[in-house]
Amino acid sequence: MRLRIAVDIGGTFTDFCMLDEQTGAIRVAKIATTADPIAGLFAGLRQEQVDLRDVTLLSHGTTVATNALITRRLPRAAMVCTEGFRDVIEIRRANKEDLWDTYKDVAKPYIRRRDRLTVRERVDAEGRVVAPLDEAGAQEVARILGRRNVAAVAICFMNSFANGANERRMREILEAALPGVPITVSSEVLPEIFEHERFSTTVVNAVLSPVVGDYTARLGKRLAEEGYRSDLLLLHSGGGVMTADGAKQFAARLAGSGIAAGALASRHVAMQCGYANSIGVDMGGTSCDVSLVWDGQSRITKDWHVEFGYPIRFPSIEVLTIGAGGGSLAWVDEAGSLRNGPQSAGADPGPACYGRGNKAPTNTDAHVVLGRIAHGLVGGSVRLDRGLAEAAVGEGVAAPFGMDLHEAGAAILKVANANMADAVRLISIGRGHDPRDFALVAFGGAGPLHGATLARELSIPTVIVPPNPGVTSALGCLLVDVQHDLSLSYIRPAAEADPATIDSGFAELEREAWRRMRHERVADDNVVMERSIDMMYRGQWRSLAVPASRPVEPTAELIAAFHTRHEREYNFRRDDTPVDFYRLNLRAVGIVPKAGVREHVGNGHLAAPAELRIVWFEGKEPLETPVYRRDELAAGSRLAGPAIVEQLDSTTLVPPGASFEVDRFLNIVMRVDG
Repeated sequence: MRLRIAVDIGGTFTDFCMLDEQTGAIRVAKIATTADPIAGLFAGLRQEQVDLRDVTLLSHGTTVATNALITRRLPRAAMVCTEGFRDVIEIRRANKEDLWDTYKDVAKPYIRRRDRLTVRERVDAEGRVVAPLDEAGAQEVARILGRRNVAAVAICFMNSFANGANERRMREILEAALPGVPITVSSEVLPEIFEHERFSTTVVNAVLSPVVGDYTARLGKRLAEEGYRSDLLLLHSGGGVMTADGAKQFAARLAGSGIAAGALASRHVAMQCGYANSIGVDMGGTSCDVSLVWDGQSRITKDWHVEFGYPIRFPSIEVLTIGAGGGSLAWVDEAGSLRNGPQSAGADPGPACYGRGNKAPTNTDAHVVLGRIAHGLVGGSVRLDRGLAEAAVGEGVAAPFGMDLHEAGAAILKVANANMADAVRLISIGRGHDPRDFALVAFGGAGPLHGATLARELSIPTVIVPPNPGVTSALGCLLVDVQHDLSLSYIRPAAEADPATIDSGFAELEREAWRRMRHERVADDNVVMERSIDMMYRGQWRSLAVPASRPVEPTAELIAAFHTRHEREYNFRRDDTPVDFYRLNLRAVGIVPKAGVREHVGNGHLAAPAELRIVWFEGKEPLETPVYRRDELAAGSRLAGPAIVEQLDSTTLVPPGASFEVDRFLNIVMRVDG
């Protein structure tokens, strides 16, 4: 047997997706996440009787970096700055997450002020060394940090994006004084203008380096002991994977790892069904992640963070996350209005129907009350108590609003669906796209319960439910390539830019990309380089990326392409306004050979329902509804609603007026009226 295994470790569950290279068959599993995520990973492999000597590739999405930032369980780190600039990361942009909340403070920086040391040096904006590094001062900084036993150091000098010579010399001094301590240099991590964003990204990378390094070292050692002989690949936020060595060097790229996996899997499933435009809705136990794909390409952003005020400027798949999941709490605000989330019952104690002490109603409780979920979750390993769900919904919502029990359950879900619909509008209509031009991919444990209702709300005609919705994010880890994103500041009026100079800048980026790819043992024939140039109208500071050819085409053609892209993105263009170049971008992709997923041939025969159940839909009268087992639906099966489809990791709701067909990859492709 030759297996490819993807593991997505989330806060509640660890998901496994196992692909047999010889047959194309996929097997999935789901276990509770353990305190030490590595222990849970190997517990799952043992449960599924996987011999790591049979595994040709193991790809891994993890929340280790994200959780370390959120919980602030970070090692002591230091920052070395140009004299006079130690407080850049504390001053930030002086903005607030909530403009109207005077008392809400931004979280403290990841490195304390006492550990932010300075040294004399200066480089001007053109890259000229105005003052060389003060060697004596640098040696003193190294001595102090040696006594403090710091676990990582970030070097952030002013204007080093234009010339990193002083930073590199500072690193040499620190490496001699602090052997084994990871040193992160801003001119290598993010050689771009805007010191706060550059400093912040470098600091995040530095504080995560020991965390990620320890995690990958322990995991790699354990895998090797168990017989695994290939590279461990870790998914990063940009939608690619890195080897363990690459992850140690660019640890901040692992923040947002798991979210990217779901977006990639959503795109793959939609393309498999013939839809180049798709919206992914990944609804789990606590949150809902919404992503968009246009013309086969995921949206990429550099404007993201884990904690507000501390941006991470590595390219990331754009995902909008809201507090809407199966465990989201329904509550009544001070004005007497029904709300849903972002508070959540989480995995422990979980929804009221879990019987673990929570008394507040959740979305899962509402589904239980309405008959949409009956017996249990995760193949029956989580039993559900209908009486406890009814008590929570009755006391928390029905009584305050004078509703009957089923009206209250429907009201809870209406509010949740409205919140998710707003998120979809933000990422689609808010970006100049019409939702009616897209297919909706509903996945996650709770997504297929809400997919058809969301589609009706947004006039989306098609809903796709993958074969294993609850572990679809793990599938995303099997579909990615090794990827590095590099950039270089290039601030020039477009009309005055020299294509030869631009090509020279791209050549510099490509040399670094080749170095990284060879370090990660990617064969030269499997490497693809993609160029783009960030451009903006004169006076703007937000930019748009425009693809660039090799060699670079005349600037007039780039300007015309920018006008067209700006119009599509923002619905206006200014052809008479000067355009500036801002940044050169290079995406280096190392193609990882992929095994094909098995296609199924079916006769369209529909299996008999496993049971009939009374279910409440949008109308007030309940309907006797057939319940089908997902593994009994063969390719070609067709079904008109109302119906419910149950499986190990999720439940799919097919309301009256909707119908579906199971395609050759066993996706449910649902047509929604209205």
